[in-house]
Amino acid sequence: MRIISIKGTNMPLTDAIKSRVESKSTALERLTKEFDPAAELRVEVGKSSKHHQKGPFFRAEFQLSVPGNEMRSVCEENDLYHAIGQARDQVRRQLKDYKNKLRDRSQRGSRPGKE
Repeated sequence: MRIISIKGTNMPLTDAIKSRVESKSTALERLTKEFDPAAELRVEVGKSSKHHQKGPFFRAEFQLSVPGNEMRSVCEENDLYHAIGQARDQVRRQLKDYKNKLRDRSQRGSRPGKE
């Protein structure tokens, strides 16, 4: 899996944020080994607006492209690192569901009596 871009919106993108995104994406790398090198990840982190002071205004968005499917998750939280983890978990769940769907489809086989 390749990380295509890490983008910061309405805030500077620091090395700590980049390293957190890269460390959180390692779980996705293990699940996308069979799709390599076609699996691509795009990440956008930042603030939803420049003027909010309270509430869940940190935002993390993960977009994972694998052959045959696009997965996307957006999470808004009070803490940026928590939002990154939540968005990663949502994409990971979508990826597991997609892989199960592919596995079930390949194991289904043909209907009896139909040839």
